[in-house]
Amino acid sequence: MENKEKAENRERILEKARDLFMRYGIKSITMDEIAGQLGISKKTIYQFFTDKDEMVEAVVNEEMSRNEAGCREFIIRAENAIHEIFIAMEDIQEMLKTMNPQLMYDLEKHHPSAYRRIKQHKYQFMYEMIKQNLERGMKEDIYRTDLNPDFTARYRIESAFMTFNQDAFPWNKYPMNQTCHELALLFLHSICNAKGKKLIDKYLNDRPKTPHHESKTS
Repeated sequence: MENKEKAENRERILEKARDLFMRYGIKSITMDEIAGQLGISKKTIYQFFTDKDEMVEAVVNEEMSRNEAGCREFIIRAENAIHEIFIAMEDIQEMLKTMNPQLMYDLEKHHPSAYRRIKQHKYQFMYEMIKQNLERGMKEDIYRTDLNPDFTARYRIESAFMTFNQDAFPWNKYPMNQTCHELALLFLHSICNAKGKKLIDKYLNDRPKTPHHESKTS
């Protein structure tokens, strides 16, 4: 098997695994089911991954890489720090629309190595991105100047992950994309000055008439 073909087959397996994990959670999806969905033998999957745990970790690593590339793109596209957060919000909400709420629990309970990778991403890359955004907003005179970027970035990380806390926000009452949106707005209002709050209103008004967080039919 040529190296290019191997890489393509591995990527195809990972894409299918990611799709199934996102839709149904991780625990409920077996290697047999992934193989069946792809129309290949389970033996073929084991040519690339020794077990399900290794596959899950590979899926998580790919997702973290995509997230990092996306965040860097958001910085370039954004008109200012607040716009950057709105762009990121839209991206995350789209992902959460199709994400099974059980996924994070499955990772923590059954795949500790992959879960550690998420925690590393959370406290290193995400922390730096949020801190840079805070510093950008302060320089642009749209965030409060009395913010402590280190403290505020740590607070934002923890509050953002409350989206996955079913005890705080039951998923049958608060869909994850809605919770993500509301938490982000609360955060923005807490860090913006008067000039920044006007920009929040502007970007909210610029969104589609039926925002992701509203339960309306299209």
